[in-house]
Amino acid sequence: MRVGIDVSPLAQTRAGTARYLRALLRELGPPAVEVRRFGFGGGGRAATLARELAWYPVGLPRAARRAGVDVLHCTTYRGPLRGGPPVVVTVHDLAVFRHPEAFPRWTRAYGRLVVPHMIRAARRVIAVSEFTGRELVELLRVPEERIRVVPNAVEEQFRPEGPAAEGDYVLAVGTLEPRKNLARIGEAARRLGVELRVVGARGWGDVSVNGSGVRWLGELPDDELARLYRGARCVAYTSLYEGFGIPILEAMACGVPVVTSVGGATEEVAGGAAVLVDPLDPDEIARGIEEAAARRDELRRLGLEQARRRTWAAVAAATVEVYREAL
Repeated sequence: MRVGIDVSPLAQTRAGTARYLRALLRELGPPAVEVRRFGFGGGGRAATLARELAWYPVGLPRAARRAGVDVLHCTTYRGPLRGGPPVVVTVHDLAVFRHPEAFPRWTRAYGRLVVPHMIRAARRVIAVSEFTGRELVELLRVPEERIRVVPNAVEEQFRPEGPAAEGDYVLAVGTLEPRKNLARIGEAARRLGVELRVVGARGWGDVSVNGSGVRWLGELPDDELARLYRGARCVAYTSLYEGFGIPILEAMACGVPVVTSVGGATEEVAGGAAVLVDPLDPDEIARGIEEAAARRDELRRLGLEQARRRTWAAVAAATVEVYREAL
């Protein structure tokens, strides 16, 4: 089977979508599939507009036809509306529909006008969690029979063995954007008198992490991120909305307790191995951080078990089955 894969997200982000795509490209290959990569442009605004207005609707399906691929895998909900081979699309979340106010104007407009038609045009839709699958049905009326849930996994370098960062701190991981709820995490850490360290790229929405007791470290390589995970009192991942939440698994794989949001995909990914809190209440987040520290040994054991259930090899195998269905 010859599969075309849209690799354009690698030019735009190093966050969860890029982790998913890099792992999939590594794991897919002969004898199951022959992979052809398609991409356009860089991460700037002009490249983004050209990609979304011209390349996805016209250039990508044309390139896929010329390459003779059997299936085209669009690794985000950007892709062709018609023409070309059968399309499989991966949906990581539908935050732009639940929280449009948290996104730039262009992203909101594109999501409203184009994304529903693109997803409905796909032969199969991969949701990264059961929660996201339900959102597809509820928000976009995608038929359940076309949705396949294939959860994400965690890279092997995130493991409990290895160097750990020094200091007494809570760690938050994620792009600086409104959904990540960093202001409330920072307030919770201040109430406990503990430092908050934040790892992630600058995003949008004028999110600031400057303030007393907060250290923004920017983007870091995985070995340094793993070192920070291992040394943390806990990881606070109390987002307002997620389609999955790969940092939850990464933290668990490193043997560190996790505090995350109750309900939705984050609770699903935690699988009973994290402290669940109301993300809108800094006092609740602070209580969760204290509970995570008190239950460290128990949560470490439960988290390691949860993380070990997820491998990218299994994700790739399940994805190949979806390709076969699309044909």
